[in-house]
Amino acid sequence: MAYTPVELRHVSFKRGLFGYQCTPVDSTIEEVVESFETVWRERADYADRIERLQAELKRHRELEALLRTTLTSAEQTAHELKDQARREAALVLEEAHAEARKITRDALAERERLGAETHRIKALLGAALDAVEDAETEPRAEAA
Repeated sequence: MAYTPVELRHVSFKRGLFGYQCTPVDSTIEEVVESFETVWRERADYADRIERLQAELKRHRELEALLRTTLTSAEQTAHELKDQARREAALVLEEAHAEARKITRDALAERERLGAETHRIKALLGAALDAVEDAETEPRAEAA
């Protein structure tokens, strides 16, 4: 039987001729010793368990710190990559606009060149047509 501290305070023994009777005192002491050993073992088991749990808690806290650091680093890297992507996109867009302006300028220059060439060809054709018409009217004038 395990005794609680309150029960131990209220244990009373019968007195005999020369003091307390030995058998009840010895059996009570044996029960107290067994109870104390049980409590002592449980205390040691709990101390071991507390030590294991504290080590596990320390490990989890270290993992949490590592995860926080990793998450912060990943967030920072993501922001840097986004910023870099934005800068590269802006550069590509700027280059595309510059290329578009160059193509537009080249197209306009080509259009002007073709317009001038067309004008020159029309002028040549007009001169050739005038020459043909002049040639056709000269033989008629000679025949008359």
